[in-house]
Amino acid sequence: MTVLNEPQHQNDEAARTWFEKMRWPDGVVCPHCGTLGTAYARSKPGLYRCAERECRKDFTVTTKSVMQSSHIPLRLWAQAFTLLCSSKKGMSAHQIHRTLKITYKSAWFLCHRIRLAMKSGGLEPLGGEGKIIESDETYWGPKDVDTNPAMKRRRRGKPGPGGKARIMTLVERGGRARSVHVSDLTNETMQNILLANADRKSRLMTDEGTSPSIGLLFASHETVKHSAYEYARGDVTTNTVEGYFGVFKRGMRGTYQHCKEKHLHRYLSEFDFRYNYRMKLGYNDGDRAALAAKNAAGKRLTYRQPH
Repeated sequence: MTVLNEPQHQNDEAARTWFEKMRWPDGVVCPHCGTLGTAYARSKPGLYRCAERECRKDFTVTTKSVMQSSHIPLRLWAQAFTLLCSSKKGMSAHQIHRTLKITYKSAWFLCHRIRLAMKSGGLEPLGGEGKIIESDETYWGPKDVDTNPAMKRRRRGKPGPGGKARIMTLVERGGRARSVHVSDLTNETMQNILLANADRKSRLMTDEGTSPSIGLLFASHETVKHSAYEYARGDVTTNTVEGYFGVFKRGMRGTYQHCKEKHLHRYLSEFDFRYNYRMKLGYNDGDRAALAAKNAAGKRLTYRQPH
């Protein structure tokens, strides 16, 4: 269990100072007009007013962030950021609800807002010259649901859509990961995702499911043939991305258990974030929480539209 013994976990004033340091490392910036250094503090702690004549609006560190309009105390927000960023396979809303002693409804919405904060802002390509990109696809859904989209299943006597959700993940070996929830896994879709997210100068490594024509667009395209029980040939392997899927699926089945497909992209952002800022790359639990808190600015999620 993560130990919540930092000052920002203990009281709201310390938490406010911590969030302000993450959001405004160079001084208070008005979230309404973007002006730096002209805001002044009001009598209420944490409340500022922009001094620009055209603006003159009040704001706090939560304004125009995932925490806006929240009645949850800031110390509990700081605790939640730390808990979700520290647990390799995630932490369920029920566990957050019990740990922070807030309602389950509040915990569920809080977790989704933190997942939004974890979502990558810039989408610079993965890989580069001399680097390796591993790409693979997987399916996610109830175990009793066939992966064939043509199959149909019945639940409680009512017909439902067949097939599992489709996920495509790219991993820069020794670096970052990026996962995308897709509607299909056709060659066109896979090619578009690769071209949008991977540097063409990279060495591309996949299994035999990726069309050779896609690989022609990269520096090289090498494959392993899983159907023939080939999993590695020299440095040619997809074991890194397979390992990512292993952590993702153990977390989803063991921790979250239930996830509607419309929310799947939120969970993918969460697992990508923890992978991209893992200990092997020099980040600890506190660093991840600080990065997520910093990324919370400029993002907004309402309860009526959580996906």
